[in-house]
Amino acid sequence: MKSRGFQKWLILAVAVVTAISVSGRGGFAQTNSAASPANPYRLVDGWAHLPEGRIWGSISAIAVDSKGHIWAAERCGKNDCSDSDLDPIMEFDANGKIIKSFGKGLYVWPHAINFDHEGNFWFTDYGCKNGKGNVAVKYSPEGKILMTLGKAGVEGDGPDLFSDVDAVVEAPDGDLFVADGHTIGKGNARIMKFTKDGKFIKQWGEHGSGPGQFEIPHDIAIDSKGRLFVADRGNKRIQIFNQDGKFLEEWKQFGDPSGIYIDKNDVIYVSDSWSQSNDPKVVERYNPGFDHGIRVGSAKTGKVTAYLPLPQPPKNAPEGIAADKAGNLFVADTIDPGVKKYIKQ
Repeated sequence: MKSRGFQKWLILAVAVVTAISVSGRGGFAQTNSAASPANPYRLVDGWAHLPEGRIWGSISAIAVDSKGHIWAAERCGKNDCSDSDLDPIMEFDANGKIIKSFGKGLYVWPHAINFDHEGNFWFTDYGCKNGKGNVAVKYSPEGKILMTLGKAGVEGDGPDLFSDVDAVVEAPDGDLFVADGHTIGKGNARIMKFTKDGKFIKQWGEHGSGPGQFEIPHDIAIDSKGRLFVADRGNKRIQIFNQDGKFLEEWKQFGDPSGIYIDKNDVIYVSDSWSQSNDPKVVERYNPGFDHGIRVGSAKTGKVTAYLPLPQPPKNAPEGIAADKAGNLFVADTIDPGVKKYIKQ
């Protein structure tokens, strides 16, 4: 007959093994159960205002600049700017009033905006149509084009071409990291590294679900330690790398990530537009235990501290996400048109 001490040890060992098997490699076992974090946010109705006569189309590109102004790139009243004469790139003040817009006639599917350390921003246009698309463009806040990566209307897997480019983020030393690939099992699935002048350095990634493999590297962000956080949407995880492409760990506790934003205090904001826990028929978007919405937590520890639930798709699909200095959230949605602002209650 085994002693009580042995029995207690056995129970503890089983519990530890179970926790490890549930959490996965570098991950955490955290779902939308009754123990989910509270929602400290509320929606500000009708925050952003477009010019009279213009309507919102799909939107995934959003960012906040150092002045607290919100920048968004909207898909010209629908989901395609290739034949439109509307400006997709727009600047709003803190009250949601539009200040200026530009970029008409140049792009197809605006996808992401990320500011650099000098106040300029990178804009990405994924897909190809009518000789446009598949470029990453560096803009000044005044709308001047400063640099372009990729070739408009051309798709490829070489060091100077993209296949549905998703996002660009700048490291503290000026190096650029580009997330390239927007379709599961097709086209590219990689992270590319360039110098601040746009010279290709290296790349890593391919289709798959192993460490360093991707299925839709949909967004990318950098924390205070210089680590790269990649929204590996098709694999329902965030992958974390150093700047040489070394895999560090993966996190699955933030759901099925479409957008990632990390502020200067290492607060991480993640949008989940794909989980659809009420629709297991859509296999690629079914993430057991998770509803879609917004999760907030720590980029240092990986702990989720807040969850903002949203109505189930097809009513909305939150993708682009950003936060201002006060912690207010700005969310871009590809199905429920417009820029949504959420403030802390």
